[in-house]
Amino acid sequence: MRHKRVSPVAILLAVLLVVDLFPLFVMLSLSVKGGGGGFGSLADLVPRHVSAANYAEILSKGPFARYFLNSTLVVTLVVAGNILFASMAAYAVARTPGRPAAVMLFLVVSTMMVPKHIMMIPLFSLLLGMRMIDTYYALVLPFLVDAFNVFFIYQFVKSVPREIEEAAAIDGAGVWKTFTRVVFPTLKPALVVTSVNTFLINWNSFLLPFVLTNSDRVRTLPVGLAIFSQGEHSVDWGLLMAGSTLAAIPTVVAFAIFQRHIVRGMTEGAVRG
Repeated sequence: MRHKRVSPVAILLAVLLVVDLFPLFVMLSLSVKGGGGGFGSLADLVPRHVSAANYAEILSKGPFARYFLNSTLVVTLVVAGNILFASMAAYAVARTPGRPAAVMLFLVVSTMMVPKHIMMIPLFSLLLGMRMIDTYYALVLPFLVDAFNVFFIYQFVKSVPREIEEAAAIDGAGVWKTFTRVVFPTLKPALVVTSVNTFLINWNSFLLPFVLTNSDRVRTLPVGLAIFSQGEHSVDWGLLMAGSTLAAIPTVVAFAIFQRHIVRGMTEGAVRG
C-alpha cells in the first residue's frame, strides 16, 4: 500500500498551529484547575481535579458584570465612531482633487508611524485638563477615528466609480446624500474588516484604559480582571484565567460570524490597493 508523503509545509503549519493554541490551552487549564492556580512545570498544566470554582467566584464576588458592560459600551461606541468618521475621512481624502489629497493622505499615513504609547502622557494631560479622567469620554473620544481604518477604507473609496456619484448629483443628491446613499453601501467589505479589527483592538486594550481610569465604575474587562485577580502577595492565576476565558468568548464569536467577510474584505483591499 502506497503511503502519501506529508509535505514540509503541512508539518510547519501543524507546528505553528500547536504553538498558537498552546497559550489557549494554558488559559483553559489554569481556569479549571482546582487547589491552586499556578504551575511550575508542563506536567502541572494537566489539571488533576477539574473545578468551576474560579468561574463561580469571578461571576459572584467580583464586579465582572460591570466590567463586561463597560467594555461592551466602550467598544460599541468606538466601532460605530470608526465606521462613520473613518469612512467620511476616507471619502473626503479620496475625492479631494490635486495635491491637497496627497498631503492629507501623507498626514494620515504618518500618524500610523507614531507609537500610540508615546502619546500616552500628552493624552493623559489633555484629558486631565478637560476633567475627563475616569469617565467614558476618556475611553471613547480619543479612539473614535483610527488612521489605519481611514487608509484601509480609502483604498475601497478610490475604486468606487465616479459615474454613480455623478448620476446621483444629476438626480439632485448633495454630497452627504451621495455619500450615505451611494458610496457608503459599497464599502461593506471594508467596514466589516474595520469593525472587527477595531473591536478586537479595543476589547483587549489594557494600558491606556488602565492609565485613564481609577475606579470600577468605568474600568473595562482587561483592567478590571487584572486588578481583581491581584492578591495581597501574588496573582490568583486561576481567577485571572477564568475571567480571561469568559472575556475571550465575544472575540471568538465575532471572528466565527464574520470570518468570511474578513477574508473577503482583506482580499478585495489587497487587490484594490
